[in-house]
Amino acid sequence: AQLVESGGGSVQAGGSLKLSCTASTFKWDAPDMGWYRQGPGHECERVAAIVNAASTYYADSVKGRFTVSQDNAKKILYLDMNDLKPEDTGVYYCVADLLDTVRYVGNSICGYWGQGTQVTVSS
Repeated sequence: AQLVESGGGSVQAGGSLKLSCTASTFKWDAPDMGWYRQGPGHECERVAAIVNAASTYYADSVKGRFTVSQDNAKKILYLDMNDLKPEDTGVYYCVADLLDTVRYVGNSICGYWGQGTQVTVSS
């Protein structure tokens, strides 16, 4: 895996988690990056993205609850998740070179860069 995700766990609804993504073999150069997730029985979906080290995007389902940030000096991508809901349950994956990955990898994007980290939210 070129990227390594961490920080997942099991929490109750309303709880918080902070995910991290670090480079294993990927050459980090302030890349456009994102977080995707795949829940049980669901397709891989984009959760959040950061482009040009400043512009951010969020899925409607997580707006106001999740925050994506990037520390290029430390080469870490974060996803702060607050007010977690059971529907946030899934494996969360970090994605780099976002635009090219979306264009060329398509539906196989979850798990393309790393093995993901499990997030489980109980009601």
